[in-house]
Amino acid sequence: MTQGAGQEPVVRTATLRDFRVPPYARTPVPPQAPGAAPHPSLPPHAPEPSAPVPHASVPPHAPAPPHLPPHPGNAAVGDEPPEGYTPTERDLPVINRGDTVKMETVPEPRPVNGEGRGPLFVVGDVHGYLDELLAALAAQGLIDADGNWAAGNARLWFLGDFTDRGPDGIGVIDLVMRLSAEAAAAGGYCKALMGNHELLLIGAKRFSDTPVNSGAGTATFQAAWLLNGGQKNDMDRLQDVHLQWMSRLDAVVEEDGHLLMHSDTTAYLDYGSTIEDVNDTITAILTRNDADECWDLFRKLTKRFAFRDEGGAEAVRELLTTYGGQRVVHGHSPIPYLLGEVGTEDGEDGSGPVVNGPHVYADGLAIAMDGGVTMAGKLLVVQLPLHD
Repeated sequence: MTQGAGQEPVVRTATLRDFRVPPYARTPVPPQAPGAAPHPSLPPHAPEPSAPVPHASVPPHAPAPPHLPPHPGNAAVGDEPPEGYTPTERDLPVINRGDTVKMETVPEPRPVNGEGRGPLFVVGDVHGYLDELLAALAAQGLIDADGNWAAGNARLWFLGDFTDRGPDGIGVIDLVMRLSAEAAAAGGYCKALMGNHELLLIGAKRFSDTPVNSGAGTATFQAAWLLNGGQKNDMDRLQDVHLQWMSRLDAVVEEDGHLLMHSDTTAYLDYGSTIEDVNDTITAILTRNDADECWDLFRKLTKRFAFRDEGGAEAVRELLTTYGGQRVVHGHSPIPYLLGEVGTEDGEDGSGPVVNGPHVYADGLAIAMDGGVTMAGKLLVVQLPLHD
């Protein structure tokens, strides 16, 4: 399968790294007393985005002072970009490495869990990298050489973010929709969660340039979508069936003791005290089709790093206590950023970030699955449970 077959060349847009919540989507941070330590979500002073500065790795995140709220990672960044941040045309670029090979695999017989269920797999952020996704699924024996479901009663969950930045987001959605039908016919299933980029694409299509109440000035979904790597060929190929499918995705599920969600944030707690409540509330918001309400949902589910620093394990425990499960499994925040390790942005010299697999952290209670495929990292497909 060739990504983007018959389509025009990918049109790149100027993007900011998705690990930053843009100022229009940020959550206000309470003012600091004179002489107090800066809030951990606020970066040090940096030049305006238009001023060129050298590339630099993301500095380690400072521990939260004891007087701050228990989930410092949930706070969005402040007005200024992080120190050393350089917005460029090539930031989080489309990478066509040309080293993806499609391999014919012969899946081994899969053990069956209780009640006739097969093994459980999860997929991290895809962001339009269809060829990389096909190779990763084939390597796990989930699809055959023709891209068809080959895993019998296995269970496969995508953690969201199918589009933007990469060359064939609509092709990724089409593949997931097709595998869902094929897996169900074989006695397994292939399902997907709502990511913030699904909300962004839905909003850009529905509301376009309609101004929304961002809490920090005028904003629009269209501008936010372009800022975060929206691809013209995805918008051109977006159909009602894609919008309907995305709008009905769940936001949170629990499988075999794993609490699956897209974003590493406790903002899900704002939408209900049970998994069913959260999913029903978010579906209802999208059904009401109110631009401001949809924007607020997008803003909250774009928060990140809630589990990374001091108080992170407690944030995970709050989610697990509320919704069930023994571990949170999420995408959204690229592992290189969680670790404070950032490779070259161009990804052309072979020195991109080294991602060998999922990142287990927060006292072993959280598993990060975004391998940073947009920065020449790795598209992760793994079987759970994962032993650290």
